[in-house]
Amino acid sequence: MPSLRPTPGSTGAAGALLRAIPALVLSGLLAACTTSESIHSLHGESMGSTWTVRFVGRSADLGATREAVEQRLALIDQQMSTWKPDSDLSRFNNASAGSWHTLPPELFEVVDAALDLASASGGAYDPTVGPLVDLWGFGPAGNRREPPASEAVDAMRKQVGWERVQRDAPERRVFQDGSVHIDLSSIAPGYALDMIGDYLESQGIHDYLVEVGGELRARGVKPDGDAWQVAIQRPLENDSADGSITPQHVIGLRDASLGSSGDYRNFFEDAGRRYAHRIDPRRGYPLDNGIASVTVMSAMGIDADPLATALSVLGVKAGLEFANRRGLAVLFIVRTDEGFEEVMTPPFAALLAR
Repeated sequence: MPSLRPTPGSTGAAGALLRAIPALVLSGLLAACTTSESIHSLHGESMGSTWTVRFVGRSADLGATREAVEQRLALIDQQMSTWKPDSDLSRFNNASAGSWHTLPPELFEVVDAALDLASASGGAYDPTVGPLVDLWGFGPAGNRREPPASEAVDAMRKQVGWERVQRDAPERRVFQDGSVHIDLSSIAPGYALDMIGDYLESQGIHDYLVEVGGELRARGVKPDGDAWQVAIQRPLENDSADGSITPQHVIGLRDASLGSSGDYRNFFEDAGRRYAHRIDPRRGYPLDNGIASVTVMSAMGIDADPLATALSVLGVKAGLEFANRRGLAVLFIVRTDEGFEEVMTPPFAALLAR
């Protein structure tokens, strides 16, 4: 999942940081797909990553569709980026202590959903983890190549905790107590999928596949009646020299969203130990539970995207219990001494068997 970074090519130190490569990719990037003229395709860059929209239609104003998609992505970036000092979220994070702030409807909806998942996951997912992400060098504060001192981690943990975020849903307000720092980079791309999908459907387009930073949402089918083909990337440490992607699975996606979380694209090593960008907000340290990636299928992008992060933090045992209670389709890819091992819920196994 991408962080809401400046678009590639922007100025400043943050803009020079490398983008994460998504763990979920459109199958068209791997192999030729249908060349039917009924499939229209648009793509671009936003939030420090890429987006692609494919949809079925006999005729379409591609310029108007592109403009509508880019407007929605720009709105999300301007409201939810922690890389932009003038975003609505950055202004809240930097606001004075003891102040209530009315948020734009879209921003409040995402904050509300993030806090609900934080509660449901027992804090395994926590949108206030931003200070720890920065401390470990994976946020706007800049990267690092050695772990911070344990005293610094302990001190920063005092600024993290979703329970401290007070919200007033009827008024769309959130309280800034002076230390609350919200980071929505693990949920905003999923919300972007839903915004774009809702727009397409409002225009009478009901067969489409949308990708934002590796998160995916599909509705309907391709012109040949088949589901949209998407790939779950094998967790290799390095990409092929020619930029090709090695799939772990290629599945048909229809009327669902896929979210992913992986540790093999954004990490550093020190003294023989690997430190990846996924931070356990309950401990303050990068995950060390062996999970290389998690893929989650859900109806909506706003759910699938952060669930992948939550399940990564919970680990295989607790993550499976959480997923099975909710009937989620989930695939864990786990590092073992013998290589990668797959663990999945029954709904995901059924998806692969189609």
